[in-house]
Amino acid sequence: MCAWLARLTPEKLARRDASSLTEFGHLAETFAVGEILKEAAWSEDAAYEAGHWRTWDGDEVDLVVERHDGMVAAFEVKATSGPSAGSFAGLEKLRSRLGSSFAGGAVLHLGESSFRHRDNLVSLPLDTCWRGCTTGNQSDTP
Repeated sequence: MCAWLARLTPEKLARRDASSLTEFGHLAETFAVGEILKEAAWSEDAAYEAGHWRTWDGDEVDLVVERHDGMVAAFEVKATSGPSAGSFAGLEKLRSRLGSSFAGGAVLHLGESSFRHRDNLVSLPLDTCWRGCTTGNQSDTP
C-alpha cells in the first residue's frame, strides 16, 4: 500500500533510478522498525526506550533499543540482498561508544543468507524477525 501511494511501481524499481531506490529503502526501514517495535512490546520485559542514533559526522543506526537495565540492541536496515562490510559502520561506532552496554547489533537486509560480521554484530534477512533463525543458510563470511 505504501509503495503504491509513493508510486513505486515494479517498473520504476527495475530501472534502478536513485530516487526510486531511495524511497524503497525508506519504506523497508519504516516497515522493519515498526515491526521490531511491535514485537518488542509483546516481550515479558517491555520496559524499553527506542530511538535513532546519528552523529554530527553522519554516522547513524536506524533503531536503537535500550532496556531498563541499560543494555542496548541496535538495528540497521538495508534494502539490499547482500550487505557489505560498510553496512556495519554505524553499528561498530555505536558499539565502540557504548562499550559493555552494547548487547548486540544486526544489519537486516532483503537477502537470504545470514552471517556473523564480528563480535556481537550479525547480518540477518529481514524475514528472520518472523521465521526465526535457522542454521541451514548461515556462514561466517559474507
